[in-house]
Order: sequence, then structure tokens, then C-alpha cells
Amino acid sequence: MQSLAQRTLIALLGLTTLTATAQTASPSATKTTAGNPVFPGWYADPEGIVFNKQYWIYPTYSAPYNQQVFMDAFSSPDLVTWTKHPRIVDTTSIKWAKRAMWAPSITEKGGKYYLFFGANDIQNDQERGGIGVAVADKPEGPFRDYLGKPLIDKFHNGAQPIDQFVFHDKDGQYYLIYGGWRHCNIAKLKPDFTGFLPFPDGKTFHEITPEGYVEGPFMFIRNGKYYFMWSEGGWTGPDYSVAYAVADSPFGPFKRVGKILQQDPTVARGAGHHSVIQVPSGSTDDWYIVYHRRPLTETDGNHRETCIDRMEFAADGSIKPVKITKEGVSRRPIR
Repeated sequence: MQSLAQRTLIALLGLTTLTATAQTASPSATKTTAGNPVFPGWYADPEGIVFNKQYWIYPTYSAPYNQQVFMDAFSSPDLVTWTKHPRIVDTTSIKWAKRAMWAPSITEKGGKYYLFFGANDIQNDQERGGIGVAVADKPEGPFRDYLGKPLIDKFHNGAQPIDQFVFHDKDGQYYLIYGGWRHCNIAKLKPDFTGFLPFPDGKTFHEITPEGYVEGPFMFIRNGKYYFMWSEGGWTGPDYSVAYAVADSPFGPFKRVGKILQQDPTVARGAGHHSVIQVPSGSTDDWYIVYHRRPLTETDGNHRETCIDRMEFAADGSIKPVKITKEGVSRRPIR
């Protein structure tokens, strides 16, 4: 088991000892809880998902924009022991991306894995960049450019084309939910993910922005209800947090319920930009929230770490406020 000093040194070095093969980030089989962060290094905007009875996390490599030119992934059989898969995609395979590769979202369809990502942090419609798609035969990649160009490269309804989330509805339809600059859109993906299908009113992008929305959308279904979650506040500040709304369809209307994830001044600051995992064993109602936060010792905005804690529901279906912890979650294999 690595000492605190060793883990700190690895984080400060930015994991410069990357190799092209998978690396076990938390090798001890004696651990009973994951601990937070769940793996070393500065990582943010994590998307958690389950593939092939393994938990996966796809985060942003948290560094200055010009250094954000690749993405790593992490896998675990039990939420405690994590294996690192370095450089699953980078700007050598995505020729139009040059910086700021952000907030991956992934889905599997037809035996292929489709990774949606933002790149270049475009500020207007004249800049090159936006939301792209990469594809691979395995969840650990390597991923290659699927379209050879961005999927979305313009501002629609005021939404910066970043922070994309692929939502698979219960009727089989896939949607892209995305947006920064306090605007959120939903769009209906074509079956092959090469573009979008218009809605019955002829529009391609419908705005579903709730009160308080800033960025980082995520959606899931529980007991027939659509839970829409997002991040509020500024990503470099202590007010970064997660709020949610509930509706009967993925189009809303979404009325803000309240915050469920935020900083604890005794644990960490700026807890936000999250995703949610439901344990798929049978009909469990076990849920985890995967998110990033900033250690109390850090002032650099990019010094963010990936954490996991339990997410629970009240009897009325509301989400209970999440307690962020240093211990993390217990071992939970997928049966």
C-alpha cells in the first residue's frame, strides 16, 4: 500500500510515469473501503459506468488547457481496486482537437464503444472545436476519431458545446444532453451516432435548462421518473455543487428540487461535476455518485481528484444529501 507521501508525490508529478499498458492504481487486496480519492492524480468530471461486470470511470485529465490533450480510464471489479488504462484517446488520433479535451461520456452499442468528448473550449461559432465522438472495440480503447470532425461545432440556444452526456432512454432512443454557459440542450441522436434527428417540431436542439444550471448535466431513470442533475457555481470555487430536478420525460419541464452534493469544509471543497452508477446486480437499489472535489490543502483550480460516495433516496423518491467522505465506499463486486 502506498504511503500518503508517495501518493502525494505521484499526484504532484502528474503521473508522468505513464506507460502504454494498464496499471493497477490501488493494488492492495486487503483494503475494505476505496478511500477518496479512489485513484491518484488530478482528475475531474468523471463519468462512471458498468461494462462487462466491471466498474469504469472516464475522467478529464485535470491540468492547464494546453496540457489536456489525452484521456485516461480506470476500471475496477469491486470499487476498491482500480486499474489505470492510460491514454485511451489523445489529440494524435483526434486531429481537429488541440487542447481542452473534457468531460467524456461513453456508451456501448452493437459491440462498439462510443466516447463523446468536448475539445478546444470554443468561445464562438468561428472557432474550430466542440463536441466530438471517438469509437473503439473495447472499453479501454484505443479510441479513434469516428467522424473526422466535431459532432456539434456551433452554439445552439446559447449553450457552449461542452459537457456532453449520452442518455439511453427506456424506449431505446439515445439522446445527447449537453451545454455550458448556463444553457442545456437535448438532441436526438441518429442510430449510428453520426448526427441528429429533428424533433416533430422540426427543431434539432431543445433547451431544457432548469433554474441554477451551469454545466455538467447527467440523467437517469428510477421508478419511472427522470432525474436530471447538473453542476452549479464556479468550477474553481468552493461553491461548486450538484443539484437536481425530477420529471416524467427527458424533456421536462424540470423544476429544481435542491442541492444534494457540495463541499464539506472539514473534508474537501468544490464537490461537483458528477455521474451516477446503479449497481446492476439483479434489481438492486444501490447507487453511487462519482464526482470530483478539491483537497483542502490545494489552491490550484486544476488540482481536482475523483471520489465515490453512496447516494441514497428517501421514501418519497427524493435524493438525500450526499455525505462526502475520506473513507469512500465499501467493496462491492458485481454479481
